[in-house]
Amino acid sequence: MQINMNEKLNFVFFGTPDVASETLEILKQNDYIPSLIVTSPDKPQGRKMLITPPPVKVWAEKNNIKYIQPEKLDMANVRGEQNIIDFFLVVAYGKIIPENILNIPKLGSINIHYSLLPKYRGASPVESAILNGDSETGVAIQQMKYKMDAGPIIAQKKVKIFSDEKALELRKRLIKIGGALLVKTLPKFANGKIKEVTQNEKEATFCKKIKKEDGLVNLTSEPPNVLYNKFRAYAFWPRIFFFQNSRRIIITDASLENNKFIIKKVLPEGKKEIKYEEFKKINI
Repeated sequence: MQINMNEKLNFVFFGTPDVASETLEILKQNDYIPSLIVTSPDKPQGRKMLITPPPVKVWAEKNNIKYIQPEKLDMANVRGEQNIIDFFLVVAYGKIIPENILNIPKLGSINIHYSLLPKYRGASPVESAILNGDSETGVAIQQMKYKMDAGPIIAQKKVKIFSDEKALELRKRLIKIGGALLVKTLPKFANGKIKEVTQNEKEATFCKKIKKEDGLVNLTSEPPNVLYNKFRAYAFWPRIFFFQNSRRIIITDASLENNKFIIKKVLPEGKKEIKYEEFKKINI
């Protein structure tokens, strides 16, 4: 099925965090504006647990785009007053979308995933690539099906991972690359000129949602490169840490030099950040 590109594409955007709002901004700059945005409800955040809107809601309000925040998705709240919807675009929505909803649009639903699918299906593809010491990763745009990140690929771009690059830095690069790839792909996708590539299930790997306890490291038993990869992957959250005298010590700055994991700065629980050499003298 083809779309008349002289008419504006009518699409609904699903997304919640910064990665989604930044993608929306790229779309806007290229004159792709969703007719409706679906995002998660406001929730408590921070130490004071203040009710906070998701970044995508903030973006929608700033740009005067209609949005909804359903606790549970159903056909009625997604369709709303929409005319025929061309496609759904999903970027880090954070909830499972039922199959009957994925199939509402004429062209189905597409998703941006930050890995070279079928590698690293799941919640933490950027962190997982760094954790495993990969030298490259990428962005995949897939036609969604009701199986996690398993749909056919409609566009993909490979990206080098720099040896000292942290997850947050890599993700920011991938967001820009993914946004540009999406803008380049949408006209072909709408005109039925994309040759989909089916994923090889035998090559599929999976990555889990990161937990706070994943940041715990053993400085004596884990190899230097493993420690450094964990530092890079978890530098934003949950950060890597060890315990000393029952206190959690967060490693805030580190490097890998001559195959040695060099700790430069730490943040002891309840204290200010200090140089690691000073910390060792104090704690001898």
